[in-house]
Amino acid sequence: MIARRHSLLARLLAMSVVVAGCSIGATAWLAAQSTSGAINQELGETLATDAKIYDSLLGYAATHPQWSGVQQVVSELSAQTGRRITLTNPAHLPIADSGDAQDAPLPKTPSAVVDPLAVDPVLKPDAAAAGIDPRAVGPYRLTEAERADLRQAAQRQVSCLRRYGSDGVIVELPNGRSTVQVTTAVATTEPQPRQTAPPIRSVAPRPGAVPAPPSVAPALPPTASVRPSEACSDPPATTETETNANAELLTLVNACLTRQGLAPLPARAATTNSPEGLSSSPEDKRCVDAGRREQLGGYVSPAAQLFITRPGGDRASTDLSTVGTSRIAWTALVVLVLTVGLTALAASRLVRPIAAITAAARKMGGGDRSARVDTRARGEIGELAAAFNAMSTQVERTEAQRKTMVSDIAHELRTPLVNVRGWLEAAQDGVATLDQPLVASLLEETLLLQHLVDDLQDLALADAGKLRVYPEPVHVGAVLEQVAAAHRGRAEAGGVALAATVDGDPDLTADPTRLRQALGNLVSNALRYTAAGGRVALWARRVGDEVLIDVADTGVGISADALPHVFDRFWRAEKSRTRHAGGSGLGLAITHHLIDVHGGRIEVRSTVGVGTTFTLHLPAPTLENTTSN
Repeated sequence: MIARRHSLLARLLAMSVVVAGCSIGATAWLAAQSTSGAINQELGETLATDAKIYDSLLGYAATHPQWSGVQQVVSELSAQTGRRITLTNPAHLPIADSGDAQDAPLPKTPSAVVDPLAVDPVLKPDAAAAGIDPRAVGPYRLTEAERADLRQAAQRQVSCLRRYGSDGVIVELPNGRSTVQVTTAVATTEPQPRQTAPPIRSVAPRPGAVPAPPSVAPALPPTASVRPSEACSDPPATTETETNANAELLTLVNACLTRQGLAPLPARAATTNSPEGLSSSPEDKRCVDAGRREQLGGYVSPAAQLFITRPGGDRASTDLSTVGTSRIAWTALVVLVLTVGLTALAASRLVRPIAAITAAARKMGGGDRSARVDTRARGEIGELAAAFNAMSTQVERTEAQRKTMVSDIAHELRTPLVNVRGWLEAAQDGVATLDQPLVASLLEETLLLQHLVDDLQDLALADAGKLRVYPEPVHVGAVLEQVAAAHRGRAEAGGVALAATVDGDPDLTADPTRLRQALGNLVSNALRYTAAGGRVALWARRVGDEVLIDVADTGVGISADALPHVFDRFWRAEKSRTRHAGGSGLGLAITHHLIDVHGGRIEVRSTVGVGTTFTLHLPAPTLENTTSN
């Protein structure tokens, strides 16, 4: 019994499991990759939307001391982004909400904390190192008069730059200060003729800023070797509002530094127009940031919790580590079960004919030569079943021939032995006289037995592959004449003409004894079936790389149905003919083996009532073989 691990079904199932596992793994990996990509894209878009909402609310908090008017801003942002936006104080009391009563409750954890004095660097990566929103200016916010003066000074500077072939842009800072950024520089120092000035560009980072109206300064006399930046003065360094705010901030910072045992900042630090100018060293930065937060505390809105959800509830994204994994696992299990089931079904259909072939082979091994495989399988399995049936048929035929051969051998040996025994017993009993004619008859029977035994020995050697030949160069004409001379007496006695013809002088390498034996069997068989007045001819010639020898007669012929069996052992065309009328039935079989061992072949053509021709095809020696010999 074949081990289960080596069975075809087990191997097919194992292969299907491996293929299914690989396909499931690849599919799951592709699904996870595509899902992760989609989730990352969605998270990126969500983060961008959240950052926009956070920045807008942070700007409101930096410019308003309270949240009282933020509801309108929240409603506008919700309409733009499609999100529910909720602001609450630290105690979760609502400040502003774009949702309604049908929305789900808010989650416990806020999306962010809106505090202009502690900016979230994740939602606002460009935040200052101090974490304070630059729009939170507090006491640094200029008055309208100061704004107007600085704007006019900036316009005069831009006009001056244009007269020198340069240009600039007015930038308004969050506290209202107008500064000029030079955008075009020229190498020449000669003043250019005054042209009509284009409108002055004013950049205001906060909404509502009004660009400064253009103004044209009076023409200045040309001055050689003067740079535009030197000829055009900047706006005033500080205003009264900025000076007072700096003085207040300097007091708070110095108090902090004194508490920490550090030296206070110099008084000239109050001359800067920005609180960043107070940071003179890393040790002082902590107190500067603390002072700024203390100074801005009354000018910005208090910290508020921001909740950004979807209208109708906060639908969390799919978690691949729980639900997604479970779905993939169940899907993989279903695919695996279906794959194994289909493989088992296909394997059973494949194994069934193989099992039938195995059972038939066992029957044949047990002695039942009629075992056949009845299957309608196609492909390789069908071909295997057909080959087995053909083999069984051939084995059954061979077995039948073996039984027939044993019976024929017994019959062939029994007849001469009975004759010899009968005559010897008669002579012993005195019934017959052991005279010369009786001795000649007994010798004839003994020679027949010897001939039959020799034929059987030749067949046994041929079957065992031990039938040896000793090839040598032979003269084909001489061999044919020897065979014809040996049978000419019998031919003349039967009134049959026997002739041998050779075209040219073909070279042939063969065993002369075995070749004469083969030709003698064919001539003897031809004379046996040719009536008086007939003719038997031997004809040799070379055709291509072969030497052909014909043995043709004008005898009774052989029917088309009997032609395939002429080389079978103990086969006779006339089953009713006695052994004295016919031969032993081994001559043609021996001839076939003799020609085959020479590397040639034999073919037969016959027409009933016309005659039969046996043709021997023997390989002719090549030029190289002839030279070497």
